[in-house]
Amino acid sequence: MVGGGIVGLVTAWRAALGGARVTVVDPEPGGGAAQVAAGMLAAVTEPHHGEEALLALGLASARRWPEFAAELGEASGRDLGYRTCGTLAVALDADDRAELRELHALHTRRGLDAQWLTGRECRRLEPMLAPGIRGGLRVEGDHQVDPRRVVGALLVACARAGVEFRRARAARLVVEAERARGVVLADGARLDAARTVLAAGCFSTDLEGLPPEVAVPVRPVKGQVLRLRMDGAYADFLRRTVRAVVRGGSLYLVPRENGELVVGATSEERGRDTTVTAGGVYALLRDAHELLPGITELALTETRAGLRPASPDNAPLLGPTALPGLHLATGHGRNGVLLAPETGAVMAHALAHDALPEAALPFSPRRFTRTHIPEPVL
Repeated sequence: MVGGGIVGLVTAWRAALGGARVTVVDPEPGGGAAQVAAGMLAAVTEPHHGEEALLALGLASARRWPEFAAELGEASGRDLGYRTCGTLAVALDADDRAELRELHALHTRRGLDAQWLTGRECRRLEPMLAPGIRGGLRVEGDHQVDPRRVVGALLVACARAGVEFRRARAARLVVEAERARGVVLADGARLDAARTVLAAGCFSTDLEGLPPEVAVPVRPVKGQVLRLRMDGAYADFLRRTVRAVVRGGSLYLVPRENGELVVGATSEERGRDTTVTAGGVYALLRDAHELLPGITELALTETRAGLRPASPDNAPLLGPTALPGLHLATGHGRNGVLLAPETGAVMAHALAHDALPEAALPFSPRRFTRTHIPEPVL
């Protein structure tokens, strides 16, 4: 397993529970995008216009989350910060309202549970919202979790399941007799494997030795995130996740039970730059202030930037590649936390059978190969 972020860890855990011997190669297991992510399980309120397959995958994973959280919590002895507080998506102006109405129409066509609210009804739910709110969607099924706690729990669960960790960088893929046979580490050590999973997020393209027929079209998308503190007179500042589009950009605010408020996130094509900028912090605070004017009274406790692994069609790359023995689990974009339970199940099946389950066929890495090779189904 090359990569020890949330996707790599959940895949390793599920594979180990299935009886496989698993080694995770990562210089810093549990690091990566999960340390920055807000943890919204927003299968419904995340826009999916023209992305029906991704919507279905997100809904399937959201259904798994309650049982997954309970199982992982029991396996690790840790609390994941899983909250069923629901999500409120709001509109600040007429254009935003029209966009939300279109999203609600999609929900209606798919039979999804989303309730349209007036601006006054939105403010009744969250009194700190700005008076100018024009309407919104209440989605009780969109929950949240703390990604930092999740990866911490996965590290413990993996270790208890027998997963080994090599704190090193995988430098090169070993290919022999037209099959992936493992990896060579940066220090020259070789790790042999019957199956190799590349799950290194936006760094998946760094692995040398990938043959031309294996496409890994994943790029980094920078996101800057703020963490504030709700305590004292502001302990009840926000009770549920709130989302909005402000000046054409997506904004979310995720309140934790421990009083933390996560505000994000910018979306920047800046390569692998993870610099926190004054402009990024200003834009987030400015837009959040329009949505919740009282937010400037909260203490700012952390600013951070991370990299989302984005694919050309915004959907993950899961399962066998054109090279026998090599699997991908990357390209989850902003949905890595939401899709973790379903990714674990899909990859466990793929590793056991060298084929994807039928529902996951739209996410085969082979869709990006120059000569498309049909995906076997088992």
